[in-house]
Amino acid sequence: MADLDSIVDDLRAEGDALDALVADLDQEQWSTPTPAAGWTIAHQIGHLSWTDNVAERTTSGAAGDADAAAEFDVALKQAWADPTGFVDAAADEEAAKPDLLTTWRTRRHAMADALVKVPARVKIPWFGPPMSAASMATARLMETWAHGQDVADALGIVREPTDRIKGVAHIGVRTRDFAYAVNQQTPPAEPFRVELTSPLGELWTWGPEDASQRVTGSAADFCLLVTQRAHRDDLDLTAVGDDAQHWLTIAQAFAGPPGSGRDKR
Repeated sequence: MADLDSIVDDLRAEGDALDALVADLDQEQWSTPTPAAGWTIAHQIGHLSWTDNVAERTTSGAAGDADAAAEFDVALKQAWADPTGFVDAAADEEAAKPDLLTTWRTRRHAMADALVKVPARVKIPWFGPPMSAASMATARLMETWAHGQDVADALGIVREPTDRIKGVAHIGVRTRDFAYAVNQQTPPAEPFRVELTSPLGELWTWGPEDASQRVTGSAADFCLLVTQRAHRDDLDLTAVGDDAQHWLTIAQAFAGPPGSGRDKR
């Protein structure tokens, strides 16, 4: 993966791209339902705003801000008190705020600023295992891109993919074993080979060249798959080997229980 500054630059750019989609929406459009059941466009931005704020607090805490670290600890305890409902509850609360867009802008920029201040080799506490600043930035990039897809779908907009999605694809590959675990399955011992064609026509690869289990195809479609923003049958992806084929039915780059995915077009 690229260095931290480059990933944070991509994160900022992805946030700006989504901001451009919603900046001129009227109140009625903010209430447009998205493919995520029960979530409007306001819920999507509210979720990102809340999560970006929590990410900034824990990141600033990791950089030495004791008050920020304490605030994250409170958020973590609240999440554990309602592990299946805190995400929706936070999205509901944020979506109702009249200054939602302004708040999200402030929070996402503060988060990006905090990420580049984390000392090397310091791990940032999170709802799952602690992670490096680069991993946190990549995870926030993935979430921003995925929820941006929900907003674009709700507005009937077709987004042109950029090479920023390499971070999304990277998480999709790295979370292979996690996808098996959340589905209560044992991951294969053998590593897979993943070969994806980037939006600019380059080949992105992961895993040993001689692996018998292989996934090839469009990087953009792979990102839609691992974020569960499109149905497997609607995507330009080829799997060779039974294990690789099965992985594409459960792949999940985001934390939490197995997602419900999207219906086939």
